[in-house]
Amino acid sequence: MALESRITQEEIKKEPEKPIDREKTCPLLLRVFTTNSGRHHRADEFARGNVPSSELQIYTWMDATLKELTSLVKEVYPEARKKGTHFSFAIVFPDPRGKVYRLKDIGNTVSGRKGADDSMTLQSQRFQIGDYLDIAITPPNRAPPLNTRMRPF
Repeated sequence: MALESRITQEEIKKEPEKPIDREKTCPLLLRVFTTNSGRHHRADEFARGNVPSSELQIYTWMDATLKELTSLVKEVYPEARKKGTHFSFAIVFPDPRGKVYRLKDIGNTVSGRKGADDSMTLQSQRFQIGDYLDIAITPPNRAPPLNTRMRPF
């Protein structure tokens, strides 16, 4: 029987984050993988040292928000600049119990609109240096995929 954490997004957001002085703190290399299909990469695509080919490397800090990361991705992919484009973020991390990777959905942003997850940071979602970020981009002319993230209600 699998056990799931009962920590809600509100509890994660309540944890005090240490402010990061970007002038004095060295940025980390964030390896980002994107898809334009609206779906995340499969976890097995990261197995045995392999990674998907759509890699984007970003130097940033742990206090980077999802909205900040969205704007960096839009600089590289002009088609993602259209108003209404959906960005779904997931952390890809190695499972400590095995040689497989797991995906953890952490939030969504929409180009040109304010949202509840815009100010969410990597640090608040327990991102660790060495993890990957997977971003599923859905163009505005296609309906976003159903959100399968569990809600605390």
